Amino acid sequence: MEVILREHVDNLGRRGEVVKVADGYARNYLLPRKLALLATEGNKRVIERERVKFEAHELEEKNVAEAIAERMANVAIEISRKVGETEVLYGSVTSGDIADSLMSKGMEIDRRKIALQEPIKKLGEFDVPIKLHRDVTTHVKVRVVAEGEPEHAPKK
Repeated sequence: MEVILREHVDNLGRRGEVVKVADGYARNYLLPRKLALLATEGNKRVIERERVKFEAHELEEKNVAEAIAERMANVAIEISRKVGETEVLYGSVTSGDIADSLMSKGMEIDRRKIALQEPIKKLGEFDVPIKLHRDVTTHVKVRVVAEGEPEHAPKK
């Protein structure tokens, strides 16, 4: 089935593209969530008229994401956790913990934008990517320390 994407869909295509997808994927996911329209001549004309508005909106989103990335360029956060004798964490540091630490520094980032492959389960310093926009990714230094260890000022 051919559909026209109304929004960017990861691993499928960008807004305004005509893509061929499985019938069930279109019927059960893309169409109910209004991420796509059926590829009819009428819908193609509608999307073509909306393309200029889409491109302006896309550029605005990208500029906002780049501004946020610039603000976050030198941000370093420190998270303390209880550790065992072998310096293995009790529990782990997740994207939610990182989002909460960033919120305490005045930066509101959705935890789903934090591209942590798997939770951090050991002490140390980690470079965590944050995908603010599909074309804009920034990195934040996360330092995991043992609870009770004196906190150090984040290095810039």
